[in-house]
Amino acid sequence: MVNKTVLITGSSGFIGFHLAKYLISKNFNIIGVDSINSYYSPKLKKKRLSILKIKKKFNFEKLNLNNKKKLEQLFIKYRPSIVIHLAGQPGVLYSFKNPKSYYTNNVKATKTLCNICKKYKIKKFIFGSSSSIYGDQKKYPITESFTPNPKNPYAKTKLQSEKLVKRIFKNSKISYLIFRFFTVYGPFGRPDMFIHKFLNKIKKKEPIKLHNHGLNFRDFTFVGDVVKIIHISIKKNINNKIFNICRSKPIITNSLVNMILKRFPGKFIKIIKTEFVKGEMLKTHGSNKFLKNNFGRLVFTDIKVGLNTTINSFKKNAC
Repeated sequence: MVNKTVLITGSSGFIGFHLAKYLISKNFNIIGVDSINSYYSPKLKKKRLSILKIKKKFNFEKLNLNNKKKLEQLFIKYRPSIVIHLAGQPGVLYSFKNPKSYYTNNVKATKTLCNICKKYKIKKFIFGSSSSIYGDQKKYPITESFTPNPKNPYAKTKLQSEKLVKRIFKNSKISYLIFRFFTVYGPFGRPDMFIHKFLNKIKKKEPIKLHNHGLNFRDFTFVGDVVKIIHISIKKNINNKIFNICRSKPIITNSLVNMILKRFPGKFIKIIKTEFVKGEMLKTHGSNKFLKNNFGRLVFTDIKVGLNTTINSFKKNAC
């Protein structure tokens, strides 16, 4: 019998919001934790939160994970059996400007959370990592056994956090899973990620820059697929493993741009193709074979279907 109390960190973030909403629909009690920082629009985070707050099975606590005392009080109050850690400082390019915040919000916060989870003997810990830990590789698709090659402070702190999760829960009764997400997109997406950045530029009639002349490849993965896999991982007896979550069908940026523009006929958007940007990966292309071998038959959303869903939501909700 699965204990139905799940704590989700970063519940007002993009993936956290969708996961909370999905698990509530599956009758889970969700404890949402978020600091609602200003790395990107707090207004968008509050909009996501307002959708969750009307659900009876959702409780929210505004909290910075580095506040050990308050975090411990939260565990005493709710006694979660499963913790899904999605909070953290995102963004590749910003990590060069402010690397210290990445250590504080990714590494330090993960360590604090894991130690409290261990103290209060939760059953399962799920950590949201990133495909960026792989960096650029010579062979594709990338499997979980590839040697990490992080190219920026964000990726380095994600890899450090993974190591912390493994070390802290080693030789304990707490099982863990680490998911490496590959370019997750969908409705209510982050405005600093390419698809929503592009949609906002169209809305504001502003020019947009395509790094590396639009020749980057990205393994876009629909958020609905991600949350379904995490849900399965709660129910299944799969423990102490690392998985890629990816569609495993990368698309070149120029093709993606053309697909988006088809949904905005008659709209003129100035596209500026720029040189390669330091710290960005040329290509993300993950293998999902190990995931499918463990989780059974998984069907990933076609990029055209996922993109249409995202654009329809953007037109309706203006975000």
